[in-house]
Amino acid sequence: MQKENAPQACDVLIEAGYVVPVVPHAVVLEAHAVVIRDDAIVDILPIAEAHQQYTAAKTVRRPNAALIPGFVNAHTHNPMSLMRGVADDLPLKVWLQQHIWPIEGAVIGPDFVEAGCTHAVAEMLRCGTTTCNENYFFPDIQAKTYEALGFRVRVGLPVIDFPTAWAKDDDEYFARAEEVHHALNGKPLITTSMAPHAPYTVDDDNFARVRDMSEKLGIPVHLHLHETAQEVEQSIADYGVRPIERLRRLGLINRGLMAVHMTQLTNEEIHLCSEHGVSVVHCPESNLKLASGFCPACALMKAGVNVAIGTDGVASNNDLDMIGETRTAAILAKAVADDASALSAPEALRAATLGGAKAMHLDHAIGSIEIGKQADLACIDLSSVETQPLYHVISQIVYAATRNDVSDVWIAGKQKLEQRILVDMDEQAVLANARTWQKKIAAVGAAR
Repeated sequence: MQKENAPQACDVLIEAGYVVPVVPHAVVLEAHAVVIRDDAIVDILPIAEAHQQYTAAKTVRRPNAALIPGFVNAHTHNPMSLMRGVADDLPLKVWLQQHIWPIEGAVIGPDFVEAGCTHAVAEMLRCGTTTCNENYFFPDIQAKTYEALGFRVRVGLPVIDFPTAWAKDDDEYFARAEEVHHALNGKPLITTSMAPHAPYTVDDDNFARVRDMSEKLGIPVHLHLHETAQEVEQSIADYGVRPIERLRRLGLINRGLMAVHMTQLTNEEIHLCSEHGVSVVHCPESNLKLASGFCPACALMKAGVNVAIGTDGVASNNDLDMIGETRTAAILAKAVADDASALSAPEALRAATLGGAKAMHLDHAIGSIEIGKQADLACIDLSSVETQPLYHVISQIVYAATRNDVSDVWIAGKQKLEQRILVDMDEQAVLANARTWQKKIAAVGAAR
């Protein structure tokens, strides 16, 4: 029988120089510990008190680090990690239609998807990311790969108006979507969404089916929307209205929508998103690289819209670095708003963590360091020349730290990165696989 006031057992006790819980907003807890039992956070308290109240199977001491919620990458195409740099310095339409789609047509399949997701997980862990929002083909293979690697993901169930290696026609896209969703039901780290590609590749009938299946299965919709001025112009020519109005008429503008990019927005459209609870996923580096435009992140936030941050795919970014992406989002927002206070460091960090979790409808479980939430955490070492002297912890994370400062990562209480070393992944095997696929993809390019 346990004595009264005797220390409680826990699995992991993480001591950090600083804990940045995100909730409450902009708070930094100095010399605090986070206590983990099984897969969840059971306490957050000063280090001295933690040792009085808990006996840990493992204690991790990071006195020079900030412990934050793991980054939530709210828009990815991770199998495309194998196409990093394959078609740079091109506008979106040329990049996609003349380079990416032809290469994918030649190489896409289960092996490509598994290898690309594996490579992406290795990179994301080394960047402090613990959750991603996928939008690609072969979601069954994606889910199998992420589950094997212990990585949290919402897997998109793709819909597009032309045949691919995943499905030959409309009926097969929807049949396979429902089949995969039910097969993954109950997986602790895996959830799903409907993932129609974009307004210019999905017709009204299929959007209506997406709406109906989203409601039937109780899952959100993950969609590229208002990415470029050309997309908007094409919609007006083809449908007589802008894409967001077309989707409104089809019943898709609601709190279940994760609208990605959103670089072309009127004030009325921003208000519409706020009124209907749409989440916007901001991918600044991809939009900058493809010259797609600027998402008005500050105006969206001021209107009450939940803003998340995503890297997009490596083929258009060219990395999965959420620290870098968050910094770019914060700095770009200031230029777009003509306001140096726009998207402050605490607001940017919140967007990159809790904002992504909320967009993905996972904020009940992840996105902040709170008792009862899943222990998805990242440590950022702030002791290097590049991050000293230290005055403001959150500002230093957003404006000075890099992915190379991420020392440790946990997902659901399990350590996945320890002192920059991947815990249960073979980094050399990941690199060897990348070289193999580089040769295959280069050969496709040479043959075209």
